[in-house]
Amino acid sequence: MKCAWDSLIDILPHWMRQAVDKHGSQTLQELRLRLHQRPELITSTKCTFLDRPVQLEDIQFCINTASRYSPWAAQTISHGYITAPGGHRIGLCGQATVSEGEMVGIRSPNSLCIRISRDFSGIAKGTETLTGSVLIIGCPGSGKTTLLRDLIRIRSNTGQGCVSVVDEKGEIFPTSPQGFCFDTGVRTDVLTGCTKAQGIETVLRNMGPSAIAVDEITASEDCEALRRACWCGVDLIATAHAGDKQDFMNRSVYRPLLDSKLFSHLVILRKDKSWYTERMYI
Repeated sequence: MKCAWDSLIDILPHWMRQAVDKHGSQTLQELRLRLHQRPELITSTKCTFLDRPVQLEDIQFCINTASRYSPWAAQTISHGYITAPGGHRIGLCGQATVSEGEMVGIRSPNSLCIRISRDFSGIAKGTETLTGSVLIIGCPGSGKTTLLRDLIRIRSNTGQGCVSVVDEKGEIFPTSPQGFCFDTGVRTDVLTGCTKAQGIETVLRNMGPSAIAVDEITASEDCEALRRACWCGVDLIATAHAGDKQDFMNRSVYRPLLDSKLFSHLVILRKDKSWYTERMYI
C-alpha cells in the first residue's frame, strides 16, 4: 500500500497535523471538517473525533493550500470538489453560487470531506483474462479509482499495448515534484488538466494507444467521446457510478454506451471493496 501521506498533512492546519498523523497514517479513509464541530477521522472500523472545533480559517487554509490558487482548481470547485496534491479529493459544501441555472462555485464553504488516496498494488489480480473494453462500476467510496489504477498497470505491464490515461482530476496517477506518486506501469502515458472529452481526442490523435482509461463517466459528452474512441479500434477502461449491472443499465446517461455495446466486461465492486465480473452481453 502506498499513500502520498505527507501531501495530505501539508494541506491541514498546523494544529491538527500531529493528531491526524497519529490516528490515521495507515488506516484513514476520510477526514471531515465541519465548521464549529470537531474534526472527524473515519477508518474502515471506527470514527475518531479530535478535541478542538474547526474554525472558518481552518477550512479556508485547507482550500487555499490544496488548490494552490490554480485556475484548474477554481474550475473544479464549481463541481463541488478540489483534487489536492497526492490525489486526495476534497468535497465541499456551503453556499452554492448559481448562474443561469448552473452551479458555478461555492462561496462560504462550511464543510469539507477529504478522501484519502491510497494505492494497493495487486488488487486487480484476476482481470488479466478480461480482453476488450472493461467498465468498473460501484457505489461512491467503493474503490473504483483504486481498482482502475491497478487494472491499468496490468494492461500496461503484460504486453497488451500502450495505455493512455486521461486523468481529468489528477486522481488516478497524482504527481508530486518528484514525479508520479504511484507506479503507472511500463507502457502508460498520462494526460491531465483537461476534460475527458478533450483528452480522449488528444491521445487518440497523438499517442497511438491500444487502450484509453478514464475515471468517472458522468456526462453525455463523456459517453460520446468514448464512442468515438471505440470506433477507432481502441479498447476502453473506465469507471461509473452504479450499484450493480441493472442499476447501470437503467441510467439514461449511459444509454449510448449500451446501444453501442462498447464494453465487453463489467467489474462490479461491492461496498466492502471486493469485486466480481460479469459479461456485459451474452
